[in-house]
Amino acid sequence: MEIGVKKTVFSPKAIIHQKFGNKACYKVEEVKEESAQNGCPGLAIPQKGPFLFRCRLELPEFTVVSDICRKKKDAEQSAAHLALKKLGNNPADENPSEKDPCDALIDRIKYLFTDEFLSSLHPLSGHLRAALQRKGGLYGLIPASVIAACDTKTSNLCKLLNTEVESKPFLALSSIMRAIPRLSGSVVTSKGQLSIQKQNPYPTEIIESSDIQQSGSPENILVKAIQIPASLDETIQPVTLDISSSGYYLDVIAQKLGVTDASKVLLSRIIGKASSETRLYFAASESLVMELLSDHANLKDFHVEGLLNARANYFCGQEIYGDAIMASVGYTWRSKELFHEDVSLQSYYRMLISKIPSGNYKMSREAIFAAELPSVFTTKTNWRGSFPREILCTFCRQHQLSEPIFSTTSIPLKASCKLPRSQKKLKVTVAAELATEYTDGRSLNAGDGETVGLESSFRCKVKVFSKGQDLIIECSPKEIYKKQTDAIQSASLKVLSWLNAYFKDLGMPLEKLNCSADALDISLSSENFLKEFALCQSLHNVQQSRCQGSKLPESKSTNMEYTLSGQDVCLPNIEGSYSGVCPSNGSLLCISYSVSLVTEGGHTKELIESKDEFEFEIGNGTVVSTLEGVVTQMSVGQCAHFNMNLPPQEFILAAVDDPARILSLLSSEVCFLEYHVTLLRVTEPPEERMEQALFSPPLSKQRVEYAVQHIKKSSATTLVDFGCGSGSLLDSLLDYPTSLEKIVGADLSKKSLSRAAKILHTKLSAKSDTGIKSAILYDGSITEFDSRLCGFDIGTCLEVIEHMEEEQACLFGDIALSYFRPKVLIVSTPNYEYNVILQGSSPTTQEEDPDEKSQSQSCKFRNHDHKFEWTREQFNHWASDLAKRHHYSVEFSGVGGSGDVEPGFASQIAVFKQESRLDEDDLPTQENSSEHCKVIWEWNCDDRSVPSSTRN
Repeated sequence: MEIGVKKTVFSPKAIIHQKFGNKACYKVEEVKEESAQNGCPGLAIPQKGPFLFRCRLELPEFTVVSDICRKKKDAEQSAAHLALKKLGNNPADENPSEKDPCDALIDRIKYLFTDEFLSSLHPLSGHLRAALQRKGGLYGLIPASVIAACDTKTSNLCKLLNTEVESKPFLALSSIMRAIPRLSGSVVTSKGQLSIQKQNPYPTEIIESSDIQQSGSPENILVKAIQIPASLDETIQPVTLDISSSGYYLDVIAQKLGVTDASKVLLSRIIGKASSETRLYFAASESLVMELLSDHANLKDFHVEGLLNARANYFCGQEIYGDAIMASVGYTWRSKELFHEDVSLQSYYRMLISKIPSGNYKMSREAIFAAELPSVFTTKTNWRGSFPREILCTFCRQHQLSEPIFSTTSIPLKASCKLPRSQKKLKVTVAAELATEYTDGRSLNAGDGETVGLESSFRCKVKVFSKGQDLIIECSPKEIYKKQTDAIQSASLKVLSWLNAYFKDLGMPLEKLNCSADALDISLSSENFLKEFALCQSLHNVQQSRCQGSKLPESKSTNMEYTLSGQDVCLPNIEGSYSGVCPSNGSLLCISYSVSLVTEGGHTKELIESKDEFEFEIGNGTVVSTLEGVVTQMSVGQCAHFNMNLPPQEFILAAVDDPARILSLLSSEVCFLEYHVTLLRVTEPPEERMEQALFSPPLSKQRVEYAVQHIKKSSATTLVDFGCGSGSLLDSLLDYPTSLEKIVGADLSKKSLSRAAKILHTKLSAKSDTGIKSAILYDGSITEFDSRLCGFDIGTCLEVIEHMEEEQACLFGDIALSYFRPKVLIVSTPNYEYNVILQGSSPTTQEEDPDEKSQSQSCKFRNHDHKFEWTREQFNHWASDLAKRHHYSVEFSGVGGSGDVEPGFASQIAVFKQESRLDEDDLPTQENSSEHCKVIWEWNCDDRSVPSSTRN
């Protein structure tokens, strides 16, 4: 038999295990080193260096200590290599894998039927012991499929002989059966069956010592499993395996599959965790059995009768034909007893949604109807549930892809000065990229050094390959991060976000597929991708198509209060006292909620999910959008209830205990989801928490009061708030008598504008004594010209510019004073020098990692979303230069602290005043005007008498 094989090399640790087994003891210790590099001149605090490891390997005859390594597993391999050298063995010369695979397979099968192996604690030895309890002609016979599936070494040797075994597990049986004739005197086969038994009986003392006794319990074991029909038109059904205490469970499964004996039952690989015994069992056809038993069969020309089971194939990544049974039963390394767990319909659907990125995240949070895969990775502290890298690795394993490869590039950073050098502007810019990349997970494990020095930042690239090493996805983000782990998690999340979008639109045209990938810095091999996910596409399409038609009845929609951008916004019914304070982006919210499945008319109501406490961060899409939109309109202690249309059917069935009954309900009636939510607490973002600890009223309130006083003094009639956010300033203005008649806000966040619209609409409609005649909210960038934002009496920009890149902040200043040209412009931004007081820390440079607890009490930005924070000198230079170039005067002030005492105000403010009016010819005209902003909400005084629900 001529078979081309590739040879593998076992690692030193694997060879040590073969020689010494459990007698080899590895003890890994962490080696602490101080970094010689201090990232900040004058900072006399040693910085934490990278984590290093050393391994001590204790063997029966001697002990060795490894070299110092960056990773634990490298230290273990180093110790094993040193031990082999001391034993006089060269791993390269005496590697066990160099033996011919055919000879190695014969030796392995021979060993499996030895007296020694029967009494060992091994999954396969459990089957051998069970086979000795079979009756009649089946006594001692073990199916060849069990040997291939339950013994890893046999399986690997079969894959060496035929690489197709990976996807076609039944091909392993041919290699095993062909090896039996060369084992004469040791093992024999049963005629016409794919079964093997020991030729000579086991000695009585071996059987007695192996605990092969009849169970003392007369009761049978009942194990719940599910039957997956090959036809997609047939539904999945629950089955019960009634296993006798003295029987062999594979005989029971054979009966359920309609075959005469267990030798015709084929096993898939384990599904899910390695510790699980969940497998798919399916029957070999008579023709396949005959081919596998044939001495002349061509390994590449096997003909398999029956319909390919797409659903079963999708779960295990192997070819399965005909009906299959999914069961969690078998023998393990942990015990000689039969292990079993129930597999229900709910288990099936939970496994199904876990193969989708968002479903995996939902399951990690145990919140199928509340959680959603976040759109951005903010900080490790605020993240809840499985991390993006973990989800991506799991996704690749579930879809039989190679482990993703993460390549991080260390980027040295330097202080760059666009201002004069004397300013020493603390802006981080890319100087150069190091050539060294850490690939294939190297230097990325927890415990590895996060940085390559304090003056370095990181960029991460992710590649996903098929099992055949065909490139499928390559993500090369442009963003850089101060922490290596943040770069890895963010890159992983980009890949997951794109995959998630694909699963939501499986019929996406190829052009759209590539376009969406480009938007996330992803390079896609379309042919390889579609090949790998073709089966998944058809399966999930079936699942989604069955839930169509379940639409929320109009009568279940709540009343409308206002219109945003031409879209009807259905507000929830909110109960309880409203404090006037809503959660802001970056806040950590804790809610309790319940979700019920309700039929139209309310005749049936099933509670399908609830949580007493559920915590999440606002502003990054970490919960379903409707839920986030509701809680951002609530204050602590308030309750809300609202309805939603049904998600894909598989998510509902994964949440309920009795999917069969719910499936019947879904198919017979129109249903929707009913949510009940209570906002328990809000943990505000770090910036606001720090400010509130030192200032009363809070610093945010003081900034608004400062602006209000200037507005009142100026007798302005029109105001535009650049970066209005949730409308805190515009809302506060309505509480004071002013000369304002028109107020306008502009922002990029639709969610923030939505909150602003709700607040302003409620207050403007209720207050009859306000002088405001019109109010408008625009969705658009304040760094792009729009003629509708020009010529206002006063403009405000409070704590906005630090959320932009510095170049964008400078661009805004130029556009505001050269094109928008308000008579007065008020700009506020954090004073970086004041952070030392807010944080109770020692001053240092901005390049220090804000999240590193191991570093000193280093001064950091007030919010993770801040792109920069200026010192007083930097801010004064920027504002003075800006005013001079655009014919404005500028005055400096602030709130929080004192301008006469170091380190100045906590929030620094510049008030620009127009020195001269431009000629009308120099102002933007209708011909050269531009209107890029979109009107999100508009109000005028006539609306007070018009019910909002009747407006278009």
